[in-house]
Amino acid sequence: MNDSENELRQQIVDHAKRFSLKNLTAGKSGNISVRFGNTCLITPSAVEYESLTIEDIVLIDFSGQIIRGYHQPSSEWHFHCGIYKSRADVESVVHTHSTYCTALACAHEKIPAFHYMVAIAGGNDIPLVPYQLFGTKELSSAVIDRLSQRNACLLANHGLVAVGKDLKNSFNLAMEVEQLAEQYCTVKKIGEAQLLNDDEMELVIEKFKHYGER
Repeated sequence: MNDSENELRQQIVDHAKRFSLKNLTAGKSGNISVRFGNTCLITPSAVEYESLTIEDIVLIDFSGQIIRGYHQPSSEWHFHCGIYKSRADVESVVHTHSTYCTALACAHEKIPAFHYMVAIAGGNDIPLVPYQLFGTKELSSAVIDRLSQRNACLLANHGLVAVGKDLKNSFNLAMEVEQLAEQYCTVKKIGEAQLLNDDEMELVIEKFKHYGER
């Protein structure tokens, strides 16, 4: 392993250990990967994140073959690799079972444009992927379809997937979407959400393209 690979492995370990601290997932659930050239580094299957080390991270090619590692890769390697193959702009994928995203996903609800920050995922909603069995090509195909024009989506009866230009970006997006999901669930307790229309959301999306620029 060279220095750049070790650095990415350490980033994955550090963020995986933040899963429970940020209420994104618990125990062994959820997974993280980072693109590494024409391969990816991904969290292992069935290993507690609290005990994770850089040696536990698995290097696989985009067909799921292990290049380097002592464990099996996450069972969700299909959609991680599928996303990298279909989205050249994506460098990291984070999958969580965070409480409010999962609650909405289990109710088969997307997150609509109830708040302008929904646009942070790249569109006027955060879409729902129809249910498919975990760890399957069918789930991968459905996720890739929904993420063709978004950077986050809910998985029916399952959880959340967020992607980004690096691990910090995808992890932060997962936290943002979980907060939006909690806010939307709270709004639904009060009454019907008053949604922003497509024109209003397009203005937000355009503004986000230049957010932070001087």
